[in-house]
Amino acid sequence: MLKKTLSLILATALACSAGSALALNYSGSQGNEATFELLEEARVSAPAAVQHLELNESKTFVSFPVLDGIPEDTVYVYRSANLYGGRAAGRMNTNLLVYADTHFDTSDAALAYLKGLGLTDIIDAAIGSILLVTPADGVAFGQADQGNYYKLQTAICSLQAGGTDADGNAVTYAEPEYFGGFGYIYAIGIDGGASFLNNYVATTYDFVTRLAGMLLINGTMESRSQAAAPVPVYLVNAGEDVVRKYCAINGVNVTEETADTVSRYNQELPLQRVVTADGSLGDAWYVNDAYHGLFVKAMRLPVGKAGLYSAGTPYQGLGNDKAPYSLCERTDISSGVTAGGLTMIRRDEDRFSAYATETGEYIQTWFEYLPQDVLDNTAAPGSVPLILGIHGTNDDPRQYVDEIGLLSLAEHEHIAIVAPEHNALGALDIRIETEALAALVNYMLETYPALDPTRVYATGYSMGGGSTMKAILSSPDLFAAAVPMSPVTFFGEVWVPSEEELAQFANIDLPVMLTASGADLPFTYDSVNDRILDALQGLVNQMLSINEMPAIQTFDFEANPFSGFRADRLVTRTLNNEYINRTWYLEKDGVPLVALNLTEGLTHALYPEYGKVFWDFVKHYSRDAATGEIVYDPYVS
Repeated sequence: MLKKTLSLILATALACSAGSALALNYSGSQGNEATFELLEEARVSAPAAVQHLELNESKTFVSFPVLDGIPEDTVYVYRSANLYGGRAAGRMNTNLLVYADTHFDTSDAALAYLKGLGLTDIIDAAIGSILLVTPADGVAFGQADQGNYYKLQTAICSLQAGGTDADGNAVTYAEPEYFGGFGYIYAIGIDGGASFLNNYVATTYDFVTRLAGMLLINGTMESRSQAAAPVPVYLVNAGEDVVRKYCAINGVNVTEETADTVSRYNQELPLQRVVTADGSLGDAWYVNDAYHGLFVKAMRLPVGKAGLYSAGTPYQGLGNDKAPYSLCERTDISSGVTAGGLTMIRRDEDRFSAYATETGEYIQTWFEYLPQDVLDNTAAPGSVPLILGIHGTNDDPRQYVDEIGLLSLAEHEHIAIVAPEHNALGALDIRIETEALAALVNYMLETYPALDPTRVYATGYSMGGGSTMKAILSSPDLFAAAVPMSPVTFFGEVWVPSEEELAQFANIDLPVMLTASGADLPFTYDSVNDRILDALQGLVNQMLSINEMPAIQTFDFEANPFSGFRADRLVTRTLNNEYINRTWYLEKDGVPLVALNLTEGLTHALYPEYGKVFWDFVKHYSRDAATGEIVYDPYVS
């Protein structure tokens, strides 16, 4: 008979802040028409335009004072229709910074310039904004424009940031959501604009590490100038010295040539890439080729320490105004379909209304990411794995899937994902959420015969990590393995499992890997002494308990740094050439059923490398359809 006590209860320390963010009628979009304004006009429009978005109703919005001092008639803002917005959705907006040393007599002339380059078509499909920047003095870019670059960068990146007004009242800055975002920030420089980006932006670590790509047409670079960090760059009609400098900083060691371009890149880190061309095909051709061939393959995420490389600035570390941003792989799905044929479907239905909280909340919206052969039912029955991916507090499910690396994983590995919008459920009713998540998984399996019921995996981050724990402990037979990432946990009696729920584990093993990071939540990891704390220690023992494995009686951090216990196997690697990552595996009858994964130095943040960490663990497991037993294959590539 199973004798286990599951008293470590999941989920709400951070989730409690989500209580006012209702799941019903979620949008994730601003619902705006396309607009084109001078920056000074946009500053007037922005506060009222973002007031209605999710989580914004109770806030007082004002224009961001960092933008003060930018000369009038020098910066133009094009916003595509239906920008992302509300909660973390604004992070998905694409931002194109276009530097052109051309004076425009009218806004119509400036808009015609962008249209002639094909940029408005690009941003309309991508969803986001274009900032067209001309010289502050009306003649040529220089040092003053570098200061203005900082101002624009801060306004773009500082989503949901704020301060106080002259009377000491709390205010939130409107422009970051009105035309900003982060992750998909790309710079385009033409003629003097390219030279400005070469000499004033690429040379500044705080600036260049925010850019996921640059297109530089006809630019020059001073002999003393050097790029400060690796960056994907497309150089048109550039001098040999410019090419050499970007190749050096990107550590290129592979060359590929086509009829129109030469591409040099780092074999181990292929996002560190330098593309060159002779300029014979016209600026618009290179804009299109750079965007679709280079930009959409890379993104930047702020997973470093806030303000580390922006010291001394008035808004140091404000919101996500931090550097460096990590250069990470991106899978573009701006058109709803990735290049590899993975299709995103948004569902807004009352299908799960039976699983509603006392306030009437239920999973109304979810996103399905499906390979084409699953969608058209040409894949063999039961041949495609399914991932339940659960976002954290106030995140957007689409943004979560992208930034945690699941989107790229699904395209590369031919996997399906279902990602619910569950912000309020995670905070309001634990029992309802467990039933709803199980119902969502079963709906997917019933709707798409190609999905494999023996290879269903669960993962989530922060509040989503806690929700992952709830899902697998409530319905363990649904899942072959799970990776709760930085799960929000605490000890208490919030949820006492029933005898029936406990009894499920009498004959069911459940492979689980817990993750945390060196600068994680304060009750999870001690970043001063580099060791897991009591909550995570208890969670490790809880996972051992449900798998009927011996508990760790004493966590000895002198003998076993970081984890406090000796593992059957320890694997150490470096993620994205940035962070040391360790995994401790504990085995039962030769099968690793419980694992702890720690990443040194990383903050509590989404990071695409986590998707790879997740897959490296779960891909080895399936659940026998007849017996329910775990099948472990150590040789899965």
